[in-house]
Amino acid sequence: MRKNKNVKRATVSKKADRAATAVRRGAGVAAALALSVAGIGHADEIPLDQRRSGYDLMAPETQAMQKDDSANPSMLWVREGEALWNDKARVERACADCHGAAQQSMRGVAARYPAFDAESQRVVDLEGRVNLCRARHQKAEPFAYESQEFLALTAYVVHQSRGLPIAPSDAPQVAASVARGRALFDERQGQLDFACRQCHDDNWGKRLAGSVIPQGHPTGYPLYRLEWQALGSLQRRLRGCMIGVRAEPYAYGSQEFVDLTSFLMWRARGMPMDTPAVRP
Repeated sequence: MRKNKNVKRATVSKKADRAATAVRRGAGVAAALALSVAGIGHADEIPLDQRRSGYDLMAPETQAMQKDDSANPSMLWVREGEALWNDKARVERACADCHGAAQQSMRGVAARYPAFDAESQRVVDLEGRVNLCRARHQKAEPFAYESQEFLALTAYVVHQSRGLPIAPSDAPQVAASVARGRALFDERQGQLDFACRQCHDDNWGKRLAGSVIPQGHPTGYPLYRLEWQALGSLQRRLRGCMIGVRAEPYAYGSQEFVDLTSFLMWRARGMPMDTPAVRP
């Protein structure tokens, strides 16, 4: 009996050693990924000069809808967001009380997110930043994800960066987030065992159920999808992809979605923002 107990203890010890080794290796992999982000991309990634926005792959009629602000349905949310920016009837102070005119203070901001928030010690996307401001400075409840007000205010802020190139933060915390997002982008998920890369790197430009597969660049979010008949966030689109491959989607606001956003923005670096966009 004593011998059996000793064997069990030895087995448990070996498993613990293997687990500790795996953790150390995982940390090493994360560090290596962060370094690769700071340097060059994967060999099989789309070359920078071959990247195409979803706008480029749309029908001319849909492109015309996006280009004309009077016909672009996304502008309805932008106008509502402008009213919310200046509204202090329901909050302690309006966004404009701190930031002034969004046309100046928010110019280029969306192109630099996700970013590291020193107070919470984590990387946040633009939606996360808006809700942090709500709680910290406006003393108000955070917006619910995909709510009309949240989409409207976010669309208004992002709209101030239309035409500017995406310029990801070079903070080391963001680089680590990009590395984690890249790992998620490459990970096969769901019952269909598909990874993001298989569609948006390997098969872009081809058709899936009659629709052109885009490269998956987040240049226009939040955007109006004809399929939704409404404005929606990047996280809503990512959840739709996960459901499509029969995977359990991450929760709105999760770190996984922030990390995926970090990678997708890095992957689209230098491409112009075109919010509020229209997509099929």
